[in-house]
Amino acid sequence: MSLHQRFALTPVINAAGTFTPLGVSRSSLAIREASAQALGEFLMVEELQQRASAAIAGWSGAEAGAVVHCVAGAITMAVAAAIAGEDAASIARLPDAGERPSRVVLPAGHAVDYGHPIVQDIRLAGGVPVLAGDDDACSIDQLEQALAGDDVACLLLVSSRLVRGAVVDLSAAVAAAHRRGVPAFIDGAAQDMRLPALLGTGADLVLASGQKYLASPTAGLVAGNTQWVRALRAQERGIGRAMKPTKEAIVGLLAAIDERRGLDAAQWASEQARKTADFVERCAGLPGILAESRPDPSGMPISRAHLRVTPAVAGTDATRLAAALADGSPSIRVMAHRLADEEIVLELVPLEPAEIEAIITRLEALLARRG
Repeated sequence: MSLHQRFALTPVINAAGTFTPLGVSRSSLAIREASAQALGEFLMVEELQQRASAAIAGWSGAEAGAVVHCVAGAITMAVAAAIAGEDAASIARLPDAGERPSRVVLPAGHAVDYGHPIVQDIRLAGGVPVLAGDDDACSIDQLEQALAGDDVACLLLVSSRLVRGAVVDLSAAVAAAHRRGVPAFIDGAAQDMRLPALLGTGADLVLASGQKYLASPTAGLVAGNTQWVRALRAQERGIGRAMKPTKEAIVGLLAAIDERRGLDAAQWASEQARKTADFVERCAGLPGILAESRPDPSGMPISRAHLRVTPAVAGTDATRLAAALADGSPSIRVMAHRLADEEIVLELVPLEPAEIEAIITRLEALLARRG
């Protein structure tokens, strides 16, 4: 009996990407087996963390690494580290920062809501979010002006669909933070394939998700310089206690890193591009649909299918078409961030051929009926 049958769950085809409400990703058999093996063993978790630090560092090029429960927790722990350092009394007092500086500067367009506001991650540690620029743009001059206060950190975000406004030059932003004498942290949750590039900006810590494209159990991985990784881990004696990883998460993440090391990245990217191109070609004849493949705007080596809807021809608009896809069985979920522009965006990376075929069949049926 499948999990869907056992718990009466809705069957889902996830074309919305590594989306937490849909279970994020699918783990390989090797990752599942490694995690299951950990569940049956007593382990020295600190030893596991040491192995994870070495694995993350060796894979990403960082000095050190760590595993936490998730990226949201990693943000809070990084801010806590910037406020309290490794001082035991200050760690125990958080989120009361006391007399310690607590301002955390981030571009206004990076103050996103990904299920909850990212600024809440800052506040949970006792930090005070300070927004630089506005939703349209944040120049380096504006960032430096915001950093002129009594600051503890600069937080930057990399995302394919959440950030707003003009692109911020990450290297220049990190340099601006360092000129003010504060660390720079990058939230690159879905950017695990770009860890070396993000570390190359000079960021003190880069935070990424284990369960997105790495497809590990739920975990956040931290990569950066030894001082800041150590300070972040010191928060495990304070508010970070609620953000600790499980043994199966750490072991699963180690298995996922091993798997990634063996991946032929160029071949994988080519396969993903071909999968999207084939899908776009098959959608090209649908009434009222202009289909095209577009690369990930943040630099991940994937492309996505964009279906632009012409309501007068399709007989429906993008919002209603996405809702109709979701209302069927199986429920087909797509990216919703472009619906207001009459575009449906689909990410096909984790999907099997039969699932892609099911999406095309459903689109054909819906548009034939409405067109």
